[in-house]
Amino acid sequence: MRKPSILLVDDEPTNIKILVEVLRVDYDLLIATSGEQALEQVKDHHDEIDLILLDVNMPEMSGIDVLAQINLNTAWRQIPVIFVTARNEEGDEALGLQQGAVDYITKPVCAPIVRARISTQMMLQDAKKELEAQNRVLEQKVRERTEEISHTQDVIINALTSLAEARDNETGSHIIRTQYYVKTLAEMIREFPEYASELDNDDTIEAMFKTAPLHDVGKVGIPDNVLLKPGKLTEDEWEIMRTHPTLGADALKKACESVKGRGALFLKYAQEIAYGHHEKWDGSGYPQGLSGDSIPISARLMAVADVYDALISRRCYKDPMTHEQALDIMREGKGKHFDPIMLQVFLDNDQIFLAIADKYTDE
Repeated sequence: MRKPSILLVDDEPTNIKILVEVLRVDYDLLIATSGEQALEQVKDHHDEIDLILLDVNMPEMSGIDVLAQINLNTAWRQIPVIFVTARNEEGDEALGLQQGAVDYITKPVCAPIVRARISTQMMLQDAKKELEAQNRVLEQKVRERTEEISHTQDVIINALTSLAEARDNETGSHIIRTQYYVKTLAEMIREFPEYASELDNDDTIEAMFKTAPLHDVGKVGIPDNVLLKPGKLTEDEWEIMRTHPTLGADALKKACESVKGRGALFLKYAQEIAYGHHEKWDGSGYPQGLSGDSIPISARLMAVADVYDALISRRCYKDPMTHEQALDIMREGKGKHFDPIMLQVFLDNDQIFLAIADKYTDE
């Protein structure tokens, strides 16, 4: 192991000689006889210097001035500085401590005191470095755990989505497209005062993006003769089909309650989207008949995304509409089916959503 390194700064050769004799056995020493030289040494060797013994009263550039320059550099200010002062320089000692010096030693220096003061600071530096190393390890563990949780969430979402896909006649591309519609529209409206408080950070939008594929997970509970029927559903069959938001949301709600706060953001939006994506702005939707702002923002986003993609997609019971035909129908639903501000932003940026549809088109 290398010896700790100390920079000695004093314009008096006698003082330098005394300090060298006291410290040379235990420490590697660098010498500077002026403030300018001290800064040059720090510039060239700051990664090696463990401590600076800095004389206060020097011509041209005082120790206080040197310390001020050291404090301007983030890397340099990590080096502890002990002031060396004459007994009649108490004001300098106080000022130095205010400026960030860790201690001071008075002249004429006493060898045992110098060694003791330096030893104390070295131990403190070692403890600080050890703590920083432990913090880095903990931060890495937190990052790894966060990544693990995120990966687990993705696996759960993919598993549930695959289950829904296996039962439904919609394609996996529909799920991908609606994900990106939701994320893109959320990013567009986040600056509006109506949405700013909820869409205030990227984590919220990312959670909506991740959980959007679960909007129809409740369809796993719909009988095949209803879910897979190629023709028009009867009124009784529609009543059964309309239970899928409740089936999905209730299952996600139970999962959310079991988590008890851990990962709640992930499950909160999954539940909102599953339960509310068939609600309508005017209150004519299902399953609860919610209206206006009582419909969660995540569900309102999903409603726009889901309807648009359903209109432009082929189904076993219908041909796809053109992008323009879909927009005409959605305009009629402004303030009725859809949040009017949200829909207007969608319409104003329709080419972006068309590009998403083209990018993730069905094979």
